[in-house]
Amino acid sequence: MSDDARFRKGFLLALVVAITATLVFVIRDFLMTIFVAAIFSGLAHPLYWRLQKAFGGRQALASAVTLLTVVLLVGGPLVFVLSIVTSEAVRMTDSVTPFVRQLIDEPTSINSYLAQIPGIQRPAPCREMLLTRAGEAAGSLGKIVVSSLTCTTRGTLALIVDFFMMLYAMFFFLINGRRYLDSMMHYLPLRESEQNQMLQRFVSVTRATLKGTLLIGVVQGTLGGMILAILAVPGAVLLGLLMIVLSLLPVIGGALVWAPVAIVFAIQGAWIKALVLAGFCSIVIGTIDNLLRPRLVGHDTEMSELLVLFSTLGGIAAFGAIGFIVGPIIAALFITIWEIFGKAYPDDLDVEPSPQIQLPPG
Repeated sequence: MSDDARFRKGFLLALVVAITATLVFVIRDFLMTIFVAAIFSGLAHPLYWRLQKAFGGRQALASAVTLLTVVLLVGGPLVFVLSIVTSEAVRMTDSVTPFVRQLIDEPTSINSYLAQIPGIQRPAPCREMLLTRAGEAAGSLGKIVVSSLTCTTRGTLALIVDFFMMLYAMFFFLINGRRYLDSMMHYLPLRESEQNQMLQRFVSVTRATLKGTLLIGVVQGTLGGMILAILAVPGAVLLGLLMIVLSLLPVIGGALVWAPVAIVFAIQGAWIKALVLAGFCSIVIGTIDNLLRPRLVGHDTEMSELLVLFSTLGGIAAFGAIGFIVGPIIAALFITIWEIFGKAYPDDLDVEPSPQIQLPPG
């Protein structure tokens, strides 16, 4: 290759990288929306394909009807759940408001509640400081509530905008998604079998994560809401729905709801309710998580439970709520690319596998 050709190739590669990085920087705020739209387009593509055949190959009409179906199937239950959450939240707010007002107007009234905690007499030297801090916290509660409502409103508006942007992207992904995917794969220096392996792992992990997580969440939330209602916990329906959402977190999700309730029961002296709630949730609900999640998520994704746990937690920490899908997908692609590398490296370089390491006797 001549110097001129080498220079042209290097310049073109640098130009491609620079323009690609610039485009990614421009649309960085919508990258996750585009990614989510691509995931759901892949999941809805079988329905789109059937509708396209039924409509005589009219792609735009099939895509629009597919999106309408998705919105009705997802939006209908979501509106119903939000109405329940709103009514429960209003009812709980009405019941908690007198207690909060009492703490704000009379910070020292917390003494009667603290006296019910076993062993509260032990930190007697620090009692005054604790009461002062508790009063200050109660006095600043109003500011925290206003700030939370403001952030919630902004987050809701952003969520609505992202939702419609996702639907707009899905409309085109359903029509031209396969062509986009083939174009991307064309520029990857991988064999066709390796490309298919990555795509199959991507699809299987996405479906297994959604199916397993939603089913586990519904079962855990339903059982949790039932036991909370039996124990006469205020807002049992709202707490049950919260358990469904928090079940995205493996192992610890449901405990974030029932454990504080059990602690409150113990503080109030209702030890039987506390033990019943803790025992039922840790044994029954915990067993459901331990039994179903490995079979529905770990088995289908061919990943260990430990990797599923850390990839889910890390995905949520890095990408927000959608991270419960993104995290396992990245972990699955990590495993797949190492499998491809492990097969290609010895074949290409004729490297013999290293002998098994012998550990010294303990």
